[in-house]
Amino acid sequence: MDEKQYLSVDGNSASGDVEALVRERVHSLYYDRDVNCARTTMLCLGELLGFHIEEQTYAAAVGMHGAGGFRAQCGLVEGALMMLGAYFGAKGVADGERVDMCRRFAGQFRSRFGSLRCLELRPGGFNEWDPPHLCEELTVKSILFVYEFMAEEERRLEGANR
Repeated sequence: MDEKQYLSVDGNSASGDVEALVRERVHSLYYDRDVNCARTTMLCLGELLGFHIEEQTYAAAVGMHGAGGFRAQCGLVEGALMMLGAYFGAKGVADGERVDMCRRFAGQFRSRFGSLRCLELRPGGFNEWDPPHLCEELTVKSILFVYEFMAEEERRLEGANR
């Protein structure tokens, strides 16, 4: 996976620098490496959080871009859900709690972006002549949204363990 060039950010910082780094990284992954949206989401979040993504997990996301182009659930959502499961699983969060976390995430994502479906989220819909990675700006916003959601979940879990 030569796509990995880790962002040099503190996982606890949500400064404007994070947005600039995510924006730069998304553009590079999309246009220099042709990485799909789910993998881009996973790589950026893994880098921000200092979390290693296993090869098998990365490989599993190969078709997660609107369900392999079927235009169903958005790869931005799919990649985020995989990261929630993997990251919080590695932290010892029980399966049931992670399922609830994914449900909360999906509800908040839909509230923020209007849908979970690639067909509805993609700017201008789909055309045969669409440029690759038309969703670059949406991807940046989504990754920042997921990053903040994960930080909120960390704080919630820490508060529950006190």
